[in-house]
Amino acid sequence: MRTLRFLLQKEFRQILRSRSLLISIVLGPIIQLTLLPLAANFEVKKIAVAVVDHDHSSYSEKLIAKIYASPYFTGGRYRESYKDAAKLVEQNKADIVLEIPQNFEDNLVRDGNAEIFIAVNAINGTKAGVGSGYLANIIADYNQDIRLQWSQPGHFSEASAIDLVNENWYNPFMNYFLYMVPGLMVSLLTGIGAFSASLNIVKEKEIGTIEQINVTPIKKSTFILGKLIPYWVLSMFVFTIGMLISRFAYSIVPVGNISLLYGFLSVYLLTLLGAGLLISTYSDTQQQAVSLAFFFVLVFNMISGVFTPIDSMPGWGKVLSYISPMSHFASVMRMVVLKGSTFIDILPHFIAIVILGVIFNTWAILNYRKTT
Repeated sequence: MRTLRFLLQKEFRQILRSRSLLISIVLGPIIQLTLLPLAANFEVKKIAVAVVDHDHSSYSEKLIAKIYASPYFTGGRYRESYKDAAKLVEQNKADIVLEIPQNFEDNLVRDGNAEIFIAVNAINGTKAGVGSGYLANIIADYNQDIRLQWSQPGHFSEASAIDLVNENWYNPFMNYFLYMVPGLMVSLLTGIGAFSASLNIVKEKEIGTIEQINVTPIKKSTFILGKLIPYWVLSMFVFTIGMLISRFAYSIVPVGNISLLYGFLSVYLLTLLGAGLLISTYSDTQQQAVSLAFFFVLVFNMISGVFTPIDSMPGWGKVLSYISPMSHFASVMRMVVLKGSTFIDILPHFIAIVILGVIFNTWAILNYRKTT
């Protein structure tokens, strides 16, 4: 224990002397967590619609007015022909072309059926899919309004419909920040832990102090703990700052027990820092360590479920996500923050993270070679 205490004193002094390291580890995540949720916003708004109205009837005007009344669409770009409207799409001045044919109102009143044409700029697949979905819902709602208007009051008719009442669980107002900020905290914390731990032993190699440590009677496990604990403490501090930012900047208050989050985080950090130290034992230079850490952090982010749902991944992607520590922590963060999950609910993730932690740290200890 005395040897471990001296090692910890040495590591903390080195960290506190390095201003650039403190700025990148502490100030960097604060700036990123403040700005990233505002920039990485997947909500699709301000979809430009170009309208080609060949009918100029009261029904077509009501449909256009209903579309432009939506906060998701912007318009005012009327064109006389589809060719002119298509030019707006080519110039990136319009995302959707809505063409209403002649006799739209006549066909609708006489036959009860009318067609309209929609062309969507699908270069941005996400915006195209969401925008066309919004537009389809507005048109369906407009169609339902007309059918109810034509139906005879008090009589059953084919215009009768079932009213749907939606209830959103855990995120009633579909607040984007409530879902995304916890995931971004996991992503930032993973990057900090992986990069800082991966550079740890390599730095000792480059400045030559590793040889002085190797000739001492320090055990390998004690040396690894001395390298791991300071960044564990620093990461816990960064997480606390992130929780304060999410509370005061985005009004996110965890529904579940905060101590449960910190308990899981403490185990997650041991796993993550163990993986970083493992990378450090395989690297001879800091450049090699950064490259390896960047590769694994990038893979972890892609399969973690922070930005894309794990359920939409292929089978091999789901398997990789299960052996990724980041995917387990991201799930636990959202479960505790949004759902108020208990320890029993997160127990499968806890068992998985403990197993991964034992594997990574044991591997790092065994792979660190002390030579005299």
